[in-house]
Amino acid sequence: MSWRWIGAPLAVMYGGVIALRHLLYDEHLLPTYTPHIPTICVGNLAVGGTGKTPMVEYLVRLLRREGYKVCVLLRGYKRTTRGFVVATSSATAETIGDEAMQIHRKFPDVLTVVCEERALAIRKLQRMHNPPDVILLDDAYQHRAIHCGLTILLTAYDRLYVNDHLLPWGSLRDIPYRASKANIIVVTKCPDTIRPIDKRVVDSKLRPATFQHLYFSRMQYADVPVKGVPLVVTGIAQPEYMIAHIRSIEPQTEVLTYPDHHRFTPADVNEIIRRAERCDCVLTTEKDMQRFALTDIVERLSKPIIPLPIRMTVDQETRSFDDDVLTYVRESKHKQSL
Repeated sequence: MSWRWIGAPLAVMYGGVIALRHLLYDEHLLPTYTPHIPTICVGNLAVGGTGKTPMVEYLVRLLRREGYKVCVLLRGYKRTTRGFVVATSSATAETIGDEAMQIHRKFPDVLTVVCEERALAIRKLQRMHNPPDVILLDDAYQHRAIHCGLTILLTAYDRLYVNDHLLPWGSLRDIPYRASKANIIVVTKCPDTIRPIDKRVVDSKLRPATFQHLYFSRMQYADVPVKGVPLVVTGIAQPEYMIAHIRSIEPQTEVLTYPDHHRFTPADVNEIIRRAERCDCVLTTEKDMQRFALTDIVERLSKPIIPLPIRMTVDQETRSFDDDVLTYVRESKHKQSL
């Protein structure tokens, strides 16, 4: 018997607890706050690795291009601070978390805020002298204390939620039926070779409701000139995509992986430096780079450290993902003005 089956009874108990929590919200026994500002939730049912941050960055670019003042609201996972914190020039991955720090550095003109209690944070944002036009909530699908106007659910092409199980049997942290609450479902990390028939197969598996729009997306890595053999260092969920990409360029690539959101210790830095001596450069993610900044590795390492940017692209065929998002924001702003 596979060891994974040992987790099945625990998954049933976990699912019962999660179902009870949702029932309390559905019966209005736990409070839910509906913001006045247009709010877009980006989330997933699984634990990490579906591309939430690239999707948030995609939405930031889209909304800024249309002239909207955007705020990105995150929990600030593994930060040392607590409460409502606005990212400033003195922020670090330690004070606001690595994901928030990545967004703040890439979009310094965007209001980036971290807070465990998103409803409290949104109330504060709405009371600002010059409040944002749109609030993007990163990883808030399970945050039932807020009723978002538009909910975008992500699921990885090779790890669809319908083929997965609840923790600890599988990687789902929420019950699959909760997918029915999303306005938009985006299948992420699709291969470049995906065909229309492949999309129809996924559609038949997910069986989205008539009101739900299904889209397919890809991850595009920036062109980074890899000279010689690189050492890939990651502390992210599902690093296999990045590793496969780099090895398609340089098959001799060496790899050193750590858990998601890993805080690099002095011992880790020593190990990375030791392994890097056999290589020509160190490749890492933008998120890991925020945590590298908390160490002395840049000063000590004789080889260059190259962050590998990644962008999400969304297939927009008979329907337009961009139009879905912008239509929601425009209509919400119109209702707000009435």
